[in-house]
Amino acid sequence: MRLNGFRLIKRRFIQLGSVLLVCLLALPAHAERVRELASFAGVRDNQLVGYGLVVGLDSTGDQTTQAPFTGQSLTNMLSQLGVTIPPGTNMQLRNVAAVMVTADLPPFSRPGQRLDIVVSSIANARSLRGGTLLMTPLKGADGDTYAIAQGNMLVGGAGAQAGGSSVQINQQASGRIPGGALVEREVPLNLGGNGGLLELQLNEADFGTVQRMVSAINSEFGQSVAYARDGRVIALDGPLDPNARVNFMARVENVQVTPTEAPARVVLNSRTGSVVMNSAVTLRQAAVAHGSLSIMIDSRFGVSQPAPLGQGQTVVVPDADIDIEQQEAYLQIVEGAQLNEVVNALNALGATPQDLMSILEALKASGSLRAELEVI
Repeated sequence: MRLNGFRLIKRRFIQLGSVLLVCLLALPAHAERVRELASFAGVRDNQLVGYGLVVGLDSTGDQTTQAPFTGQSLTNMLSQLGVTIPPGTNMQLRNVAAVMVTADLPPFSRPGQRLDIVVSSIANARSLRGGTLLMTPLKGADGDTYAIAQGNMLVGGAGAQAGGSSVQINQQASGRIPGGALVEREVPLNLGGNGGLLELQLNEADFGTVQRMVSAINSEFGQSVAYARDGRVIALDGPLDPNARVNFMARVENVQVTPTEAPARVVLNSRTGSVVMNSAVTLRQAAVAHGSLSIMIDSRFGVSQPAPLGQGQTVVVPDADIDIEQQEAYLQIVEGAQLNEVVNALNALGATPQDLMSILEALKASGSLRAELEVI
């Protein structure tokens, strides 16, 4: 027996439909500055990290019963300031949060310069809004302290809760402090220390671009000052005088070079279903068959009651109807010598992004897709 008052119809319809194809249309190759294609060896950022405490929160900090290290850290900090906490004291703190502080130390940084820092909660604090980061040493990979962080938090998120309901905009468990760290120690950097020899490292290894860059640099200086070591590194004979070396490096960075065209590549993002391909991708003639699949699930819940004066119980009886439909698929010719032709040919198949990934893999295996497949 089914009662209309207790009928609940739940439908879930999944239809594999149109294709989502994301393409990057590359413009013809043009000259770029060396500084956009390569960088000097040793001129790099260094990552810093530290552990600290944020205080002054409005009852949105860590629950020390679930994050005992927050209370331990506060006890250790107070002991260094001459305040002794009796052993076994259970501090019910709600305005303190344990955080990790990260920063990038730019090259040529000197003591006294300021760095922007990012502060992130590592326990169960609900929000860091309005908090103040206490003095936190920032250390490098070698364990040495290179900066000291401290300051008031800047949190972009906001939230409110009442009556068991809550609303939140953006992230509140992390924030930034512009200029919140002071550099205390510089990273030694000796450019051209070995007889003025400098190394220029390409962002992406390419023998053709290296050859063009060496020719352009030597043409700029009118003599052989650049030598290719491999597909990524170029050696430069720089001057020994520091001032002349800086002028030399600035001149090298502004040399115009036309890089070689990137190899044909298709990037498949298995998490989002995005498909990205560059302008070098081509398709040789191939035949592809693809059909769409539709699945419809119709669930109904009826109520079954026992007979009058019976010993049974009223129960809910589920009833589900499942219907599967598959469209007919026909072989279609796909071919394209230009990127727009490739896009039109693939869109004509009417495949979803997930199906398109399988089709591209099959085209690659058959030799029709003239590109490298990369799954991220």
